[in-house]
Amino acid sequence: MSGSLRRLAGLVSSASSKIQRAKALMEKGRRAEGFRMLTPLAQAGNAEAEFLVARCYLEGSGVPPSGAEGARWLERAAGQGYLEAQSMLAALYLRGIPGMEAGAAQGEVGALTGDRPAAALFAASDAAQPDFERAHAWASRAAEAGSADGQALLGFILTNGPEGLRDLPRAEELYRRAADADCPQGRLGYALALLRRGDRELAATAATYLRGAAEAGLATAQYMLGVITEDGQGVPADRDAATEFYRQAAAKGLRSAQARYGFALMHGLGTKRNLQDGESWLRRAALQGDPDSAALVGDLYSRGGELPPNHAEAAMWYRRAAEAGHKAAARALGLMHLTGAGVPADPREAAVWFRRAAEAGEVNARYDLASLVMKGEATAEDSVRTREWFQQAAAAGDLVAAYNYGICLAEGVGVERDDEQAAQWLRRAAEGVVNAQYWYGRMLIQGRGVAANLEEGRRWLARAAEAGMVDAQVALAEMFVSGRGGARDHREAETLFRRAASHGHVGAMFALGALFGGGHDIPWDRPQAQQWFRAAAERGHAHAQMMLGRYLARGLAGQQDAAEARVWLEKALAQGLSDAQVDLGALPSAETEAGDAAPARAAQAVRGGAA
Repeated sequence: MSGSLRRLAGLVSSASSKIQRAKALMEKGRRAEGFRMLTPLAQAGNAEAEFLVARCYLEGSGVPPSGAEGARWLERAAGQGYLEAQSMLAALYLRGIPGMEAGAAQGEVGALTGDRPAAALFAASDAAQPDFERAHAWASRAAEAGSADGQALLGFILTNGPEGLRDLPRAEELYRRAADADCPQGRLGYALALLRRGDRELAATAATYLRGAAEAGLATAQYMLGVITEDGQGVPADRDAATEFYRQAAAKGLRSAQARYGFALMHGLGTKRNLQDGESWLRRAALQGDPDSAALVGDLYSRGGELPPNHAEAAMWYRRAAEAGHKAAARALGLMHLTGAGVPADPREAAVWFRRAAEAGEVNARYDLASLVMKGEATAEDSVRTREWFQQAAAAGDLVAAYNYGICLAEGVGVERDDEQAAQWLRRAAEGVVNAQYWYGRMLIQGRGVAANLEEGRRWLARAAEAGMVDAQVALAEMFVSGRGGARDHREAETLFRRAASHGHVGAMFALGALFGGGHDIPWDRPQAQQWFRAAAERGHAHAQMMLGRYLARGLAGQQDAAEARVWLEKALAQGLSDAQVDLGALPSAETEAGDAAPARAAQAVRGGAA
């Protein structure tokens, strides 16, 4: 051997010896010393030292963590053909680590720098944007050199990368080669590729590969093994075993597994039911960004039950889910803003969340938003958008949408008012929508957008009333009282008014008072009339307040009370009912009322004493 070769061999031997001593120091916890020993070797171009220095930066071992510095040293080692560096660099670019702030997502960096650089496969990260082009370049070099990790990484890129890079047949072959080389990520990737084919005969093979990856500790493999075990794909269905796989993966921090395990605990699926633990696992998944879990936690606190209700907590979780695109949570948050449950009551804020839910496809949110539009508590843009939604759905044959579109036309919501078109759409919707029957009946009676036809209008009101619509019952009862569109029938009117009053319709209560007050085709019953006037008056009906005051002032039902009569008449007057002034003027003065009441109080006292 020549002198130069001996010197080179000596240098290599010396470098190797120093690297081993540096590793030993790090294993003993003396990381800073180990890093200082590696640095000169890396600066001198030793590929292994460059790789180890890169890992130190990525792990924050003996030096402050830096994704950018780690990537730079990996580039140097990878450029010299160091396979582990090439694979790790590919994984690093897939995870989007370069350019991160020092110390950020240190746990994720640790996943990249383990014994298997492909260990970060199949796990989501929001730390930074991946660089698929660079990852593809380095993974290709590692794969071509025979690295199983590189093959698995390249398979992942060809499966999940941008459209221009995708090549599923080649990816499957790369996964197979990596799996045959005993790479856990290769097994996982190959199993997923087989399952993707949808062939039941291949499902059993996929399960075998998944089991191998799960035994190697891959959380995603454990989770997927749970999924196929729950569904019975390639293995016998076993809910208990599936839940255990979810538990294992959840313990490793996999978001989707935490969500499924939390759900299983909540409902006692494959494990003993434990609502508190279920909520805890769902919360963990939600904090990692799982919108379904956040919505479920919101449901738990919103509905109460075994866990005490906490609307403020529910609103917080609904907001987290809604901001991640969960449409049902967006609607739930809108309803909370509408009612002021856990958040300030704010119809405009409610409209914002209804709009987001509706645009995501939540049909009920469209009706919620439409209700706000009708009340003038949404924007003009919402009016137009709401009308467009209903118009499109109505044209597709949706009768409920046809009703709502008809209302938009009748009220000029998001479109110029058009009574004729409104009547046409309402007539179409009336075949199956009770509210449309009521509206179309009214339009026929009013001759609005269609030729007036009292008889036909009355028939449509009758259909809606029979279906239980309270407003239709009252409108039909009024037609029975007046005889419009058919025969007078005050007994039938009484029945309908009573039915509506039992559902809290104040106008029906007043109407019953008027019916029993006399002048109708039923026996007078002024005590009962006064009871109905009082029921309506207590609910703020101005005319009922005036009539109750009048009954009490005159003793029409056998009970005279000028003081209470004054109270009700003044309430009616305060609501703008000027006729109440005449009745007030006929009452004795307050001083007279007090004077008249004194002897009565004295007599009562004497009677009380004698008793």
